[in-house]
Amino acid sequence: MPGGRPSRGRWTIWFRRVVAQPPESREAPGRNGYLAPVINVLRAGAASRTDIARAVGISRSTVSTILADLREAGLVREESASSAPTDRGGRPPVHVALEPLAGVAVGVDFDHDHVKVAVADLTHKVLAARDEDLDVDADGLRALDAGAALIREALEETGVSDDHVVGVGMSLPAPVEPSTGIVRERNILPGWESLEPVAELRSRLGLGVVADNDANLGALAEATLGAGRGCSDLCFMQVRAGIGVGLFLGGRVYRGRMGLAGEFGHVTVVEDGPLCSCGNRGCLQQVASVPAILRDIRAAGRPQRSVEDLIAAARAGDRPCRRVLADAGRHVGNALAAICNLLNPERVVLGGELRQAGAMFLEPAREELERRALPSVAASVQVVPGDLGADAEVLGAVARVLLGTDDHLVMRLSAGCI
Repeated sequence: MPGGRPSRGRWTIWFRRVVAQPPESREAPGRNGYLAPVINVLRAGAASRTDIARAVGISRSTVSTILADLREAGLVREESASSAPTDRGGRPPVHVALEPLAGVAVGVDFDHDHVKVAVADLTHKVLAARDEDLDVDADGLRALDAGAALIREALEETGVSDDHVVGVGMSLPAPVEPSTGIVRERNILPGWESLEPVAELRSRLGLGVVADNDANLGALAEATLGAGRGCSDLCFMQVRAGIGVGLFLGGRVYRGRMGLAGEFGHVTVVEDGPLCSCGNRGCLQQVASVPAILRDIRAAGRPQRSVEDLIAAARAGDRPCRRVLADAGRHVGNALAAICNLLNPERVVLGGELRQAGAMFLEPAREELERRALPSVAASVQVVPGDLGADAEVLGAVARVLLGTDDHLVMRLSAGCI
């Protein structure tokens, strides 16, 4: 990373206090209470003081005072104005930009079968990444050790010291209690029984850690950076080693009282179907997740050992491979119809590995949604593939750190309002 970074005593204290802390821990509105919204405005790009004041809803003089504080903390810089006059004549306004290299955020995604890490600057640009195949479900301590080691490798690549790490966001493939980071329904992650993931990872790194469900973070990432930009109400369904739903409603992630909202992977879609890790039979993820369709295709005598091989064979015309993708799409569409009837979202974003199958998976999902949802609901919702692919969850973990818990700001950012 280039030199000239502010010292920890300046930017780190500011940023952690105003963004990386939950709202109840921050100062009340007033000059310092608007620091986080101003920083989030600047994430969308350089802006004039007038633009910032309009977006946040405060006076221009208050903006100037806040920017002076942020400039002293090393978080912003003024950009040289163009020499061309404005439409109204006179000098063009000076724009202020976020100093992206003032610090970094870390995201770590624990999926059922791998660990992925990303280190990003304050504008979400990824500076280093690592991943490792691992049985995350079976041994939580080993997975946490692996995640911590990958984080250290990525930070070493970027040359960033711990003083410049804003925090670590952790994505887990299970319900997570928002206030404590404790994993709920631990039979979904049997090797994590009795563990406190946030405390465990914090003890390994000596850094601040916040945890959330992987589907919630996928929804946050797509709403911030991907196919959900501009939507205040969207449903993100990830189809990978498991199936989860992240709900982005009213411009913020909806988690429910105990962090259990969106567990549609464990909704029964086939009576007396395959036994699920949750103890029920015929759950959605037992018939439409990546392991489920690979199990079915092998039972049909096909040699495909990965989802990439399966999709390649389907594109080459292999009928059983095409059928298993279509069946998975129809099961997903069935579940989405229920979600859309209940919540009436503007957009459904399909993420995970099966999005690579394109129309072979997406069209059956759309058709089943249209068949089972109310006509007006089906007509008003867009079903689109995610833009971020397999990186959605780890990028969401980064966003969770950079946005703090103020993810309602994402709606205004993605809509171009700020």
